[in-house]
Amino acid sequence: MSINKITMKQLECLLAVEQTEHFRRAAERVKISQPALSAQIQNLEEVLGVKIVERGRSGVAMTPLGREILHHARVIIDERQAMLDLAHSSKGNLIGTIKLGTSATLGPYLLPHVVSSLHRKHQDLNLYVRESASLDLEYDLNQGVHDMIISQLPTSSSDHIFEKLFREPLFLTLARDHPLAKKPTINISDLKGLDILSLGPQYYLFEQISSLCETFGTRLLRDYEGTSLDALRQMVGMGMGAAFLPAMYVQSEITARSEVVVRNIKGRTITRTVGLVWRKSAGRAQSYRTIATLIRDVATKKFEDLVLEMS
Repeated sequence: MSINKITMKQLECLLAVEQTEHFRRAAERVKISQPALSAQIQNLEEVLGVKIVERGRSGVAMTPLGREILHHARVIIDERQAMLDLAHSSKGNLIGTIKLGTSATLGPYLLPHVVSSLHRKHQDLNLYVRESASLDLEYDLNQGVHDMIISQLPTSSSDHIFEKLFREPLFLTLARDHPLAKKPTINISDLKGLDILSLGPQYYLFEQISSLCETFGTRLLRDYEGTSLDALRQMVGMGMGAAFLPAMYVQSEITARSEVVVRNIKGRTITRTVGLVWRKSAGRAQSYRTIATLIRDVATKKFEDLVLEMS
């Protein structure tokens, strides 16, 4: 076996096959024909002398050895990008394409402001954004689907590096005709027995809300889990329960005419910590930290309730 016969194109094709589990979609991702992609994978297998990819009626899958090879392929691709990143960062520029994952509780309210600022300052940078639930974000980050993610901290993997961005308050939200809505500030004792709505367990926010319910003596309504913050607000407005909603959503979506009202809890500030997360092997740490600095600056200027965090 000659390592010189392994090409970056072969490794990129292998990564695309693993991510899409489909040869046609993988070929579209790397912008070549399906026969050409099949040839790249076959050539890689011939160079290594082992079977990497299995095709079956149910789709495409990595062999056990293929999964190990894939890990090394991802490291090589990340290190190549790190070299390019280092060269360009020395000139003060961010270039190329970065794949960013974010959850639906953060991206729609934060990213429009961040993206516009990034584009003004780094016009050669492309940001490919995808939304999914928190646990899916982590899995996809590990698989190379995302280069970095904006996520509630802490994440569950020791293979991640993160930069703290800010602490975001969570506000109690009630239907406008709820008895507690008449009070300008809510006492902790008022919360006992209150029905609380939340997103599902695929979001980190669920774990935090569940813990708050235990602390405050409220009831978490598992039969009516929201699929989005908008869905939670609408259920709150219907009087189905109260909810703790993040500050960026509150500032962006809830007005004086909304069907819900927002209240503080006397003597208690509830926050979640948000960070920018990437793989240890990614090698583009300087670029990601540059982006983290920009996000902090934009977010804390745009949203007055956010508290700046430094790692």
